[in-house]
Amino acid sequence: MKAAAPPDAAAKPPSKKMAMIGAIVAVLVLGGGGAGWYFTQSKGGEEAEESAKPAKKKKKAKVVAPPVFAPLEVFTVNLQPDAEEEHMLQVSITLEMAGQEQADLVKNNMPKVRSRVLLLLSAKKSSELTTVEGKTKLAEEVMEAIKKPFSENEEPQEVNEVMFTQFIIQ
Repeated sequence: MKAAAPPDAAAKPPSKKMAMIGAIVAVLVLGGGGAGWYFTQSKGGEEAEESAKPAKKKKKAKVVAPPVFAPLEVFTVNLQPDAEEEHMLQVSITLEMAGQEQADLVKNNMPKVRSRVLLLLSAKKSSELTTVEGKTKLAEEVMEAIKKPFSENEEPQEVNEVMFTQFIIQ
């Protein structure tokens, strides 16, 4: 006769640790499902409330065209002497234009644009350009110089902003 085989390990009842882990997993799954249901239902509820309200005239959103940027070539100029010290300025400028038509107009008149900016930059002293206020004022002056019509009886150019992408004083 054969001896009785020892009971199989799989036939043992689950341990308390495993029961506790199972309970925690079940709570997390139910909690996550409940939270997901709550957030999806609350959105739907708001939409239902909005549709139940009397219809109001909705304002049409303005269609805003993406900005058009026109980078200018690097400017390198000698600045006016400041306390008998000579300095040089190297600056890169990018213009934000009102539209592609304006950007093309500036590109087609680039010699005039560069001349205006070079004359403006070369009249400055380094002490005027070292502060943030000085750079801001310079950007405004550059904008005004570029906005001037390129020929008589023309409208001014539409420049939204002048941005310095490089600014080095030596």
